[in-house]
Amino acid sequence: MRKRRVWMLCVGLLALAALKSPCLAQTAATAQHVTAARLTALEQEVAEARSSGDNAWILMSSALVLLMTGPGLALFYGGLVRRKNVLATMMQSFILMAMITVLWALFGYSLCFHTGNWLIGGFGYRFMHGVGSAPNPAYGPTIPQQTYFLFQLMFAIITPALITGAFAERMKFSAMVLFMLLWSILVYDPMAHMVWGEGGLLNAAGGLFPTLDFAGGTVVHITSGVSALVCALYLGKRVGFPHEPMPPHNLVLSVIGACLLWVGWFGFNAGSALSAGALASSAFVATQLGAAAAVLGWTGAEWIRNGKPSVLGAISGGVAGLVAITPASGFVGPMPALAIGATAGVVCFFMVSKVKHKFGYDDSLDAFGVHGVGGTVGALLTGVFAASAVNPVFRSKAGRVLASGLIDGHARQILNQFAAVIIAWTLAAILTLILLKVVDMLIGVRVEKDEEVEGLDVSQHGEEAYNLEA
Repeated sequence: MRKRRVWMLCVGLLALAALKSPCLAQTAATAQHVTAARLTALEQEVAEARSSGDNAWILMSSALVLLMTGPGLALFYGGLVRRKNVLATMMQSFILMAMITVLWALFGYSLCFHTGNWLIGGFGYRFMHGVGSAPNPAYGPTIPQQTYFLFQLMFAIITPALITGAFAERMKFSAMVLFMLLWSILVYDPMAHMVWGEGGLLNAAGGLFPTLDFAGGTVVHITSGVSALVCALYLGKRVGFPHEPMPPHNLVLSVIGACLLWVGWFGFNAGSALSAGALASSAFVATQLGAAAAVLGWTGAEWIRNGKPSVLGAISGGVAGLVAITPASGFVGPMPALAIGATAGVVCFFMVSKVKHKFGYDDSLDAFGVHGVGGTVGALLTGVFAASAVNPVFRSKAGRVLASGLIDGHARQILNQFAAVIIAWTLAAILTLILLKVVDMLIGVRVEKDEEVEGLDVSQHGEEAYNLEA
């Protein structure tokens, strides 16, 4: 009997197990499905968090870059001119903030970043068609394309504004407006597409001359600086230059402007990482070190040559260092950043203090000496110091990381950088000269002599910056 009961118990347990096994399998399958769903949801939440962080950083960077034009550049340039021209000078920067914004929305962004050819983009994004909340994987895969549109807009605004320093105190306001509209379309847009646009001639990912330009050494500073020199030569010297003293009317404004430029430049360079990651931190550090080294380089050279370090020299050196580190900021480490900044400070000081006076051209606020020369120095030295350990921009077809610059083992990059510099210089010089001649034929580019003597504040805008009542 006992054996029979044991036997029946075993049979019962086996029967019960047989009945429960489908339920257990179903439960296991359900658990796996729930786990997979939770992992998918978690991955989506992580992606959304990263996108939100990146988007917040690029929106903040966009605001910082706009800060560079107004008030940064407006105060920097405004303080360097004579009192009778301060409003006119600041107005040039301010009006460009409005003009270029509208132009960018109509078709400027499209010409830079829509699919086109080696030289210029297409019109697929005209009137902001298709520029919405969805990312563009070719440019900013974790941020809305509207954010990328805004960030690049701020570069398009400040670039022509930099040119105004060369013809300060003598160009018609109407001529400035027409010239800058044409210049933005025919010089800036093609250059931006060639370097940063998909399929561009100088694009690092597949261009004929793969150029390393992280934040605008060629696109922004060389084009604006060379165009500034052409403008200064075409318009000629200011009335009384160089025999009459023309000191800055308010260096305090210029110091404030230079400090705002320095702060805004972190958005300019670190923001060009297009994400809030390690590359942004690296570019931030390089920017700070490059600017600081250039201040010391310029100040030291001036101190040795003139016996005294000037405030104007120190702030000019800071801007020169920021200019030079711009193309290299996302490709070099801290020590090369110091070397690039120090070199730019000394070279730009030499250009402003020696070369400019030797040739006698009237680059009013040294736009060429700082931006044209500093941008060229930075672009070439990027080819020397770029390191794949900082930014593995070049890869083989198999995905293997390749060397970036000369010291890294890629000597050919020097030739690519030199080709980009030559193209930027040539494009800016030739088209600027043509545009100046066209504008001159249509409306004239320079104010009358009596208007220049009176000052552009009154003659162009009917206002005065300071009401100095007795």
